[in-house]
Amino acid sequence: MALIDLARVAKGLPEAWRSSVVAEIGQARLRVSRMDGSAYPGETHDYREGLLVLEGEMLLSVAGELVAVRTGEVYVVEPGVAHAVAPGSHGVLVIFEA
Repeated sequence: MALIDLARVAKGLPEAWRSSVVAEIGQARLRVSRMDGSAYPGETHDYREGLLVLEGEMLLSVAGELVAVRTGEVYVVEPGVAHAVAPGSHGVLVIFEA
């Protein structure tokens, strides 16, 4: 077992939106990223993605609808659904990919 300080890892990243894999659990990868208020371009995956806001707030555009995801909340993006992060998003984001 290992203890990982996700907020500390995010703050140590060289730039915002550059995520780092901090663990692999079975087939899933756990990543952490720092949000700095800038937008992140749209993307679509062939796998489910969980977006957990550890600190701050993420303004997530999902299929054209804006959703505010706040500290302690997670949004699960289904495979094939287009999503992007709008400007103003800030804090620490934990990403679960499976």
